[in-house]
Amino acid sequence: MEYFLSEEQKIIKKLAKRISDEYVSKVAIKYDKEGIFPRDILDLLAYTELTGVYIPKEYGGFGGGVMEMCLVVEELSRNCAGVAVSYAATALGVYPIILYGKEEQKRKYLPKIAKGELIAAFALTEADAGSDVSSIKTTAEKKGDYYILNGSKHWITNGGEADVYVVFAVTDKSKGPRGISAFIVERGYEGFYCGKKEDKMGIRASSTTELIFEDCKVHKENLLGREGTGFIIAMKTFDRTRPGVAAMAVGIAQGAYEHAVRYAKERVQFGQPLSSFQAIQHMLADMYINIEAARAMLYSTCRMIDSGAKDFSKESSACKVFASDVAMKVTTDAVQMLGGNGYVKDYPVEKMMRDAKVTQIFEGANQIQRNIIASEIIKEY
Repeated sequence: MEYFLSEEQKIIKKLAKRISDEYVSKVAIKYDKEGIFPRDILDLLAYTELTGVYIPKEYGGFGGGVMEMCLVVEELSRNCAGVAVSYAATALGVYPIILYGKEEQKRKYLPKIAKGELIAAFALTEADAGSDVSSIKTTAEKKGDYYILNGSKHWITNGGEADVYVVFAVTDKSKGPRGISAFIVERGYEGFYCGKKEDKMGIRASSTTELIFEDCKVHKENLLGREGTGFIIAMKTFDRTRPGVAAMAVGIAQGAYEHAVRYAKERVQFGQPLSSFQAIQHMLADMYINIEAARAMLYSTCRMIDSGAKDFSKESSACKVFASDVAMKVTTDAVQMLGGNGYVKDYPVEKMMRDAKVTQIFEGANQIQRNIIASEIIKEY
């Protein structure tokens, strides 16, 4: 389908596709099996300047927006969502700085991130505070020119690999969500450690760890925005990065679909290829319809965000929900179509089905997204 991308966007998508097909596809199974962080692929993305596509030009980036970021994520996900999320997690960690960083913070971090010299991460979730962000317990007590952080974060993507973390902590418990603040914490700060690395079902090439803060001193210059604005910073960041999860889902679904089509044309049963059976044809048609619908919704949302629109929580959540549900359906159908071959690791659709599941869970479970969408609908009428 023609989505009328600009010439620059077509070049970005084509370059990301080439890297995905020529490099990511060759390491996807090995990295997934052994849980290898794709540092070499991230270096390649940095070499081709794809690490800076969504960072403003004045800070060394390409000057694109959410659309450009999503085009890269989508193409990487066609072959390995674990690689894609390792790239996208930096965007999740960087958007708070782009949106709320002071000028000196932007000049310190954004150019190096655009060049791929630094990797970022976003640290909000805790053991007892996932979708319920207001329940976080990590504290930041101000003492002189420093904040002292204590607590822990769980399931942090790029944990242990990132150089820069945007960490959310409670600065005033009596104010509830308005008592949460955001801080830039660098790897190597005293009192900051990485804990357990998670052994995940999917996206196994990405690193997901616990973060531990024990009297970690963070200078007041590293406060993002104003004290007490952390909840807003987190929500506004998610509005811009949930389409990235949708892009990951579309890419996974597209990859599974392509494998299913090739298999259906090559696999012979009862003397004829699977693709000659109407039941298989209908499955392929439904895959195509759902993927294109998800992609259309994703690209429309990206254009809306990049246009400068002020409120797009509903659209951002909706494209994440729809695309992730499509990815789960398409990858499950691809496994079904491949039969026994789909259930073993010799074919990549088994991995894609495992990878798809997390898109329904992270950056806010789809049930929470439906709450957000419903809340926005009720406000409108």
